[in-house]
Amino acid sequence: MDKWECRVCGYIYDPEMGDSTQNVAPGTPFDKLPDNWVCPICGASKNMFRRIGVKK
Repeated sequence: MDKWECRVCGYIYDPEMGDSTQNVAPGTPFDKLPDNWVCPICGASKNMFRRIGVKK
């Protein structure tokens, strides 16, 4: 699965890890995150993230 990087603070969203700070289960792809999900570090919205790679 693709990893995504916050362009504001550099946080990496890894779908394999999910986001425990916002009750996002491990295995959740970025495109399946809730619309109101924000970066857990700086609060940036999803549109401030860029795809940085594909995990096979």
